[in-house]
Amino acid sequence: MNIAKQKISIGLVNPKNPVNVASILRAAGCYGVASVFYTGERYRFAKDFNADTKAFHKVIPTVGVDCLRDVVPEGASVVAVELVEGATPLPSFNHPENAFYLLGPEDGSIGEDVLSWCDHVVYVPTYSCMNLAATANVLLYDRLAKSEYISGDALIRQSRDTNNKTKIR
Repeated sequence: MNIAKQKISIGLVNPKNPVNVASILRAAGCYGVASVFYTGERYRFAKDFNADTKAFHKVIPTVGVDCLRDVVPEGASVVAVELVEGATPLPSFNHPENAFYLLGPEDGSIGEDVLSWCDHVVYVPTYSCMNLAATANVLLYDRLAKSEYISGDALIRQSRDTNNKTKIR
């Protein structure tokens, strides 16, 4: 799988913390997410105080919208990631090729009104709830780990920080 050619978008339900959103943008850049949408006003007011150190916000469209249902990419399956009863555990979930992943707010949950129009609802089995950015990273890594992906030294050289030139001898 070519990470850069995937059909993945993320929708954030009223995110609160600009550092978490910046961390999601970094994960989005690492795992080939095409776009990030968000609802609510909290992030809009705080987004200038972000920590997107790789500046993925300049590459990945990050768009505030009134309703995430209105921006579901064409042909995408909507996958909510939330700790709700009846959800599918992420380790047993088969990711759709074209996915629009919805993540809830740091201090709340995705409402039943949104869950009702999702194609899938999954959860990360943990002993406590994770923060928003951690959830996005685990979700995107799980997708990659379950796919046939390109690996090797060329990918390592392309992906690593410019200060890292380490090799195993």
